[in-house]
Amino acid sequence: MALPPKWYQFLVGVFASLGSLLYGYDLGVVAEAIASQSFISQFGNDPLACIPFSGAVVSVFTGGAFFGALFAGYTADKLGRKQTILLGALVFLLGGGLQTGAQTIDYLYAGRCLAGVGVGFLTMVVPLYQAELCHPSIRGRVTALQQFMLGIGALAAAWISYGTYIGFAPTDSRQWRVSLGIQCVPGVILAALILLFPESPRWLMDHGRVEEGLQTLAKLHAHGNTEDAWVRAEFEQIQESIALERELQAKSYVELFKDPSSFRRLFLACAIQASIQMTGVSAIQYYSVAIYAKIGIAGDETLKYQAISSVIALVAQFLCVLFIDRIGRRWPLILGNLGNMVTFIIATVLLAKFPPGSENSSSSAAWGFIAMMWLYNFSFSATCGPLSWIIPAEIFDTKTRAKGVSIATMTSFAFNTMIGQTTSVALDDTHGIGWRWYILFIVCNCTNALFFWAVLPETAKRPLEEMRALFTEAPWFVPTMRSEKYRVSELERRVHEVEEKTAVEVNHDDRV
Repeated sequence: MALPPKWYQFLVGVFASLGSLLYGYDLGVVAEAIASQSFISQFGNDPLACIPFSGAVVSVFTGGAFFGALFAGYTADKLGRKQTILLGALVFLLGGGLQTGAQTIDYLYAGRCLAGVGVGFLTMVVPLYQAELCHPSIRGRVTALQQFMLGIGALAAAWISYGTYIGFAPTDSRQWRVSLGIQCVPGVILAALILLFPESPRWLMDHGRVEEGLQTLAKLHAHGNTEDAWVRAEFEQIQESIALERELQAKSYVELFKDPSSFRRLFLACAIQASIQMTGVSAIQYYSVAIYAKIGIAGDETLKYQAISSVIALVAQFLCVLFIDRIGRRWPLILGNLGNMVTFIIATVLLAKFPPGSENSSSSAAWGFIAMMWLYNFSFSATCGPLSWIIPAEIFDTKTRAKGVSIATMTSFAFNTMIGQTTSVALDDTHGIGWRWYILFIVCNCTNALFFWAVLPETAKRPLEEMRALFTEAPWFVPTMRSEKYRVSELERRVHEVEEKTAVEVNHDDRV
């Protein structure tokens, strides 16, 4: 029995999101690896005493990802979505191998950089690939898999690192090499099998392979039936959209800045990715060991609490996958930022009033801080994290989608690198500012919520080819727009027309 089309699309999306799992695993494994005693002995630095060293290990990865996202904008259009995923996986495997076998810090930096380039390719192209394959009614939950699989990767990294930390002697380099080496396993699976999956039908049609695009569209949505009403309507709409873009001479990068509708979408996509980093997520993910150590928790206890936090994040991401297409994009992003703000306010107050190591410090305050970090992780993972991949992947035209998502992803990694470097300095006991650093994230979460309330229109359940009309007609100040004006889907109207036309032809044939 054949799978229902939406289940088939979902499972293809799950496989593609192995690329996101690689990113999540690296996010989780690096904090534990650089804190292990064998790592410190191998490279002659104590990351907890010399946090700027940790910043370099972290930031060389995100810097590589910045350039990976840049290159992917070209290859996704030139080679296709699948080939770009393959290329990203192969580069990641090279970087993962160098990290695992590193004998000097230079080898480690080279491996981190190459792995970052691979992750940049994958995090840019995977949500784009997913969005172009899926029916509008499930597009949100499929592209939300980017963050969900990122959470699975972080969870696996946390528990594997915890196991290697307590399972190997402090002098045994397997304490960190094993956890770093395991990241190559999903990379091998992704590289080996991705070419067996369908290419984006929009990319195929845009590159003159119209019949193949129609067949792929039918395989995805109607068990291969090219005469299905929805398939015909979607096919015609994609064809018209591509023809219009060619008539307007859309040239990807140039079009993004020249056309007001495209520039509006680029501005919004970059703002979303930048704002996500300014919620404080990277500071917590990369420096969890150092942060917990500063409130009096160190060693294997820190790794255990981080692993629990990963479980909480995964639950939140699963809830997002279930409900994001029902509740939309706009209000979850707004409320998620407000939730992040509240948790940071409480955590900052606890650190200010009960400084670790002072006479006012207490175990209750430390537990309160941990609880707030767990709540923050839930709030972020249920809303902001997934939406940072969903919205950019669905708002651009076919001609500009790869380049637009590329620039947005580069923005994410640029801000990620900045937060990685500045947090390492801010948390330094000698020259840092301590708890005052978290005030930045309180302010940013608040302004994020206000900004998206003002400028973000609802994009849920709208076909990709109708985004241009939405961002051309909707006002910049969204609260003043009449929502009912934008609820009618052009694709639904086309489906009805095709069905009526088919019914008329059938009736005519019956009479004959």
